[in-house]
Amino acid sequence: MLGEYRIEGRRAAEISASVERAVGEGMLAPGELLPPLRELAVELGVNPNTVAAAYRTLRDRGVIETAGRRGSRVRQRPASTPRELLRVEAPEGGRDVASGNPDPALLPPLDEALAAAARKARRGPVLYGAPAVDTELERLARAAFTEEGVPDGPIALTSGALDGIERVLSAHLRPGDAVAVEDPGWGSLLDLIPALGLRAVPVAVDDDGPLPEDADRALREGARALVVTDRAQNPTGAAIGEARARELRAVLAGHPQVLLVEDDHGHGIVDLPLRPLAGVTTHWALVRSVAKAYGPDLRLAVLTGDAVTVDRVLGRQRLGQGWVSHVLQDAVLHLWRSGAVDPVAVAASYSRRRDALVGALRERGIAAHGRSGMNVWLPVPDETGAVARLLRAGWAVAPGARFRLASPPGVRLTVSSLSMDEIGTVADALASATVPVPSGRYD
Repeated sequence: MLGEYRIEGRRAAEISASVERAVGEGMLAPGELLPPLRELAVELGVNPNTVAAAYRTLRDRGVIETAGRRGSRVRQRPASTPRELLRVEAPEGGRDVASGNPDPALLPPLDEALAAAARKARRGPVLYGAPAVDTELERLARAAFTEEGVPDGPIALTSGALDGIERVLSAHLRPGDAVAVEDPGWGSLLDLIPALGLRAVPVAVDDDGPLPEDADRALREGARALVVTDRAQNPTGAAIGEARARELRAVLAGHPQVLLVEDDHGHGIVDLPLRPLAGVTTHWALVRSVAKAYGPDLRLAVLTGDAVTVDRVLGRQRLGQGWVSHVLQDAVLHLWRSGAVDPVAVAASYSRRRDALVGALRERGIAAHGRSGMNVWLPVPDETGAVARLLRAGWAVAPGARFRLASPPGVRLTVSSLSMDEIGTVADALASATVPVPSGRYD
């Protein structure tokens, strides 16, 4: 137990810091069993309650997990170890299809939008006490939500989708609460949940999104929140259709106390309609980022939800960040008004490449998934081997471990950097590097 490392400290904060430091420096490995709290209390000469408080802090920070009589262990993936570290660098002369970035050629130029925002700021700079959300941006965002069937609710702005999701979860949940999440799902969200001291409960997905029976199981087992991706699900490309939305809304109707969080980061890059689930539970939020359609560096997402949830988000935001820069708001507003992005053309560009790759793999006897967005998910029996073989062939793909909790191995490819002429080449490389896995759900 612990090998050569000795936990130190007399106060709970010192003990927890000693463990957290050792985990961060690699001296305590994932899965390492920590001493029983009474044993460590005797060793350190402190009250057992002090060690218990230290272990509770470590659990809340996502560093360790406790399993009753089986003791406390370092998490297999501590919150201090982001999944982004599970990356593969493209070899010299090779191709990177792992990044998850949008196609730069489809992003609008920002010079005129930022110049227009700067001119407005010069005429009347935003000062303390100004409204957090630009009135015109709020009006346009609300109108778009209403047109797509999203229930009426106030508008807030956050610094991207993940920031919005974090603020909503923090507004309602407390350390130790369980959150139902898609598996496979967005790696950053899977990192965020333990970092907030929350516990992720996996929900299996297929091409239509979360499986209703799995979502119902997770909620019946005590999950206090459900996070779903409406379209362009990362990494699988799943999109919730009309029938699946109806089924999921029926599940949520049986759990009206659950917090529903919807991520519509694919807005502007997909050609499938939004099928919102909101309006069934008492507390809900839908967050829509501009990153994929207008550029990740804009750091702006529109959030709507029930009045209590949005009020809590805005209240906490006022005490920290304050507001999202009005310069960025005005730049986004300029882009919206000017029609700088043609969502139909953008969606068609991604769809052509994604559908061509999925089709080419199917012709080679390989079942891949990619119903919407810019990613293709390929189940494989041996993830490490597939990644290594593709790397030797000159292709860097994203390891599925970045996106999984309990689901089986896979790899993710982003089609943004691919031309149509390259589809056959990458499909051949994938066929040579993988063994077919039956199609269907991703578990």
